[in-house]
Amino acid sequence: MRSSLLFPRIKHVRTLRAPHAPAAPFGDRMNGGCVPPSDSLVEYAAYIDGKKIDALGIPDALDLVRTHNAAEEQGNAFVWVGLHEPDAPEVEWLAEVFALHPLAVEDAVKAHQRPKVERYGDSLFMVLKTVAYIDHDVLTATSEIIGTGEIMVFVGPDFVVTVRHGEYCPLSEVRERLEDKPELLGRGPTGVLHAIADHVVDRYLGVADLMQTELEDVEAMVFADVSARDISRIYNLKREMIEMKRSVTPLQSPMSTLAQRRMIPAEMREYFRDVVDHLARVCEQVESSNELSNSILQAALARSNALANEDMRKISSWVAIMAVPTMIAGIYGMNFDHMPELDSVFGYPVVIGVMVIACSLLYRGFRRNGWM
Repeated sequence: MRSSLLFPRIKHVRTLRAPHAPAAPFGDRMNGGCVPPSDSLVEYAAYIDGKKIDALGIPDALDLVRTHNAAEEQGNAFVWVGLHEPDAPEVEWLAEVFALHPLAVEDAVKAHQRPKVERYGDSLFMVLKTVAYIDHDVLTATSEIIGTGEIMVFVGPDFVVTVRHGEYCPLSEVRERLEDKPELLGRGPTGVLHAIADHVVDRYLGVADLMQTELEDVEAMVFADVSARDISRIYNLKREMIEMKRSVTPLQSPMSTLAQRRMIPAEMREYFRDVVDHLARVCEQVESSNELSNSILQAALARSNALANEDMRKISSWVAIMAVPTMIAGIYGMNFDHMPELDSVFGYPVVIGVMVIACSLLYRGFRRNGWM
């Protein structure tokens, strides 16, 4: 349900609905200056028994869910609200609706957080770094290859609030996949958390494979017969690999502990352990790619130095060859009256011949030694 329909529906709810406990303070919140999410709201809905239920507003959806869960012994109904780069008042409004912790709300607004999992009362707050491979027609030294973002997930007994920063790794695909399979939605909020974490880690795998291909291409370029002295692309890949390592590696510890938390149902823990296994594979691949990029960079620098030394040998060889005729010509250019071969008819041809023979011998020697 789009944000353009949210405001009139919320007003309608205030006039017609009886004040249930979860939504009773709503009028006070509106009068207090907080506003509902507007442009940042991607979608929201209530999910009851694995089915999507449209509601007149977020508080109304929460009311429906809590009423259903109160009537059922094992209620699995929940509300899922998705935001994209919200402003502080919008998140604060949701914080009052869902009773979110102020510290977690502050992190969700400011973004740029390390991957982590924290517990606040009966809710979890999880931060996931997202990565995406940015394809380019022509890859330059300044091209951004790895795009990063963040997904903050608030998970409670009957709600999921996702706050996404960055243009990469949208969650619409996850929502559609879950809605197509009611049995997945029937797992409740922790099922949504697992689906999001699994989606993000699968993206890690895809990006890691593409970066591995890029590194292999660069490695072939470095050791090709054609001398490639521009190491800027290699350094760029190295820098992007470090960026990806910073996004992926810190998530391993929080994800490992998540499967052991009491808030995760026993039947869901094996699913989270599967995500941990995939994440461990990604971390190993990123680490090996990072080491490979180090080796490629060192090899490129060594090859560049070797090519520079080869150029210096060639220059030195030609300087040595040209030094012989320069020396002889310099001697016979001193204009002394008494010098050998000055009065001889064959003096000039002999001197020229000595120059040619000496230069030819030097050229042959340098060529044999691989200097030319």
